[in-house]
Amino acid sequence: MTTSQPLSAPPVAVLRAHEIRQHGKIIDDPYFWLRDPGYPDVKDADVLAHLEAENAWFEQAMAPHKELVDTLFAEMKGRIKEDDSSVPQKDGDWIYWRAFEVGAQYRKWYRKPVSGGADQLILDEPALAEGHDYFRLGAVSVSPCGRYLAFAVDTDGGERFEARIRDLETGEMLDDVIPGTLSALVWTSDSKALLYSLANENWRTDNARVHIVGTSIAEDREIFHEDDEGFRVSIGLTSSEKWIVIGTGDHVTSEAWLIPADDPFAVPRLVSARQPGREYDVDEHEGTLYIRTNDTHPNFRLVKAALDAPDQWAEVIAPDDHFYLTDVTLFKRFYVTEGRLDGLDQIELRDYATHEAKRLPFPEASYTASLDDNPEYDVEKIRIGYESMVTPDTIYDYHLRTEEWELLKVQQIPSGYEAEKYGTQRLMIPARDGTMVPVSIVYPKGFPTDGSGRLHLYGYGAYGLAMEPGFSTARLSLLDRGFAYAIAHIRGGDDLGQQWYLDGKLEKRTNTFTDFVDVAKGLIERGFTARGRISISGGSAGGELMGAVLNSDPDLWGACVAHVPFVDVLNTMLDASLPLTPGEWPEWGNPIEDASAFDLIASYCPYQNVRAQAYPPLMVTAGLNDPRVTYWEPAKWVAKLRATKTDNNALILKTNMGAGHGGKSGRFESLRETAEEFAFILWQMPE
Repeated sequence: MTTSQPLSAPPVAVLRAHEIRQHGKIIDDPYFWLRDPGYPDVKDADVLAHLEAENAWFEQAMAPHKELVDTLFAEMKGRIKEDDSSVPQKDGDWIYWRAFEVGAQYRKWYRKPVSGGADQLILDEPALAEGHDYFRLGAVSVSPCGRYLAFAVDTDGGERFEARIRDLETGEMLDDVIPGTLSALVWTSDSKALLYSLANENWRTDNARVHIVGTSIAEDREIFHEDDEGFRVSIGLTSSEKWIVIGTGDHVTSEAWLIPADDPFAVPRLVSARQPGREYDVDEHEGTLYIRTNDTHPNFRLVKAALDAPDQWAEVIAPDDHFYLTDVTLFKRFYVTEGRLDGLDQIELRDYATHEAKRLPFPEASYTASLDDNPEYDVEKIRIGYESMVTPDTIYDYHLRTEEWELLKVQQIPSGYEAEKYGTQRLMIPARDGTMVPVSIVYPKGFPTDGSGRLHLYGYGAYGLAMEPGFSTARLSLLDRGFAYAIAHIRGGDDLGQQWYLDGKLEKRTNTFTDFVDVAKGLIERGFTARGRISISGGSAGGELMGAVLNSDPDLWGACVAHVPFVDVLNTMLDASLPLTPGEWPEWGNPIEDASAFDLIASYCPYQNVRAQAYPPLMVTAGLNDPRVTYWEPAKWVAKLRATKTDNNALILKTNMGAGHGGKSGRFESLRETAEEFAFILWQMPE
C-alpha cells in the first residue's frame, strides 16, 4: 500500500487474539498475525499493507529532514575514493586485485600473470547486479589450475546463494549452476570438482556435497551429513591445501573431519569426536595437525597431533588468563598466532622448532590489527591490516628477514582528513558488580567534559563477537557536529577473552544490558555527557540490547536506532521451525524444555517487557527477506510500543522490502541508510 496523501497518525496494528502455552504459562501475543504463515514467501495482504503503511509513515516523518540526509550522504560519499582498489596480491602464477570504477556500487575483480601480460577481468559485479534491486557476492574461489572461477550470488537478501562457474580461459559461463548454497566453495586439488553446502528448507547447512565440473547437479554426491539440527556444516582448506576440512558445530561445540584434497570421495577422517562445550579448529603442516581448542581454558590453547593419531593431543602453547588465542595461521617455515592481550590485538610470529613468539609492535594505545590477505603458503613476507578510531585503514607487508614494515596503502579520504583534529581514549568503567568494562571513545579535540556534550554509544555484546575500535569515515559526520562516539565492549562479546563472552550469555545474559547502562552512567560521571544527551544504536543481537536498555532506563537516552533488532527472543526460541532457533539454544537457552530458561528469557525479552512509560525517540529497521532476524520481530515490537508507550516521541519503522539482514546492498545505498540514521539522531538531539 502506498499513499500520496499525508498521514494524520502512525499506523495502528489491529489486535488478533493469539496464545502460546508453555510450562503452564500463557503468553498473549495479539500481534502474532504479522508473521506471514507463508514465510519466507511473504504475500499476506494484511501484513504487506501494514508494513507499507509503516514505511509511508517513516518517509513522511523523515521528509522534512531530507536536506540533512542529502547533506550527510554527500559528506559520507565525499570521503570515499570512488575509484578505490585493493592492494594487488600474488597467488601462484597470478596477481589478483579488486577495483571500483567511479560511480559504481560494486567492484570488478582482476588478475594478471606474474610473468607479465595484460590485466584480465575475471568477475564483473556491476554486470551481475544489473537488473536487481539487491545484490551480494558470496564465496569466490579460483581453481588451483587457475582456469575456473567459482562464485556465488544472492539477489534478494535471503542468503540462499546461487553458485556458478566461469571458464577464465574462454570467458564463458559454464552450464553448472547450483542454487541454494550457503558455504565456501572449495576446489579439489585437480580442479575437477567443487565442494559446497546447501541450505535446507530451514536455512540450515547440514551437508557437504561434491560437484564434478561439467556434470548435472542432480549427480552431485553428499559426502557428509549432520544429523544434529542445531549444528551447521562448514567447508575449508588447510593452509597447505593438502586437506579439505569439514567442520560442524554450534556456538559452543565443534567437530572436524579431514578429506584429502585430491580424493573428495575418500572416507572422512575424524579429528576428535564432539564433546559438549568443547570447541576446536584444525590446520596441518608437514603431516602434523595444529589444533586450537578451549578444552582446558576458555582462552584457548594450541595443541598438535599426528595425522594417524589425530585425537592424541600434545600442548604447544599453554592457555593464558590474559591472552586470548583467537587464530592460528600456518605457513611453510613459520606460523602466526593472533589474539588479544587484555583486549588489545596482538600478532605473533613463531617457529615450528621452539614455538617461541616474536610479538609485532603497534604504535597506539587502542587499535585493531590482524593478518590481511595471505593466500600463499611459502612466503618471505606477510600482509597485515591496521587501523584505530583515528587512523584510517592501513595495509603493510611485514618482511620476515629484515623486519621491515613496507607501507602499501593508507585509506584515502578525498574530501580530506586531519587525524590531529580528533582524540581517542580507552577507558575502563566499573559495572555494578565491580567488573571493569573497556570503552573506546573518539571525539573532536576540545570536546567539553562538563557534561554538556552529546555522545553516541554503540554496543553489541553477543555470540563472542568483539567490537573492534576501528576507523569509520561515516562516523566523522557525527564527530564534526560535536558528538563524541563510544564503543562499549560489554560482556557477551569476547573483547576480553572467551570468559567475557560466557559472562554475557544464558543465565548471565543480563550482564550485557547492565554493562551498557553502567558504561553510559560512567561516561556521564566523567563529564562526557548527561542524561538525555546520549544517542545509542545496535543491530541484530545489538538491537536486542537496545530494546532491553530502552525498557530498563529510558530516560538515559536522547535517541535510539535499532537495526534489524532481535527483540522477540522468547517467541523465536520457542519456535524450533525457524531457521536459526535450534542452533541458538546454547546462546540463549531452550525455553521449550527448560522452564527456568523460559522464565529468564521472559524476564528480559524486549518485546515481552514493553511497558506503559515514556520511551525516547526510536528509529527501527527491518528486512523483509531477512533469515536471521525475521521482519515480524521489529514490526511486532513497534506495534506494541505504539499501543503502550505514554510519550509522543518519534517512533518510525523502515522495512526494506527487497533486502535482508544487512540492509540495502551497494556501497552508496548502504551509506544513504547510515545518513538516514544520523539525520534521525541529529533531528532528535539538536545542539
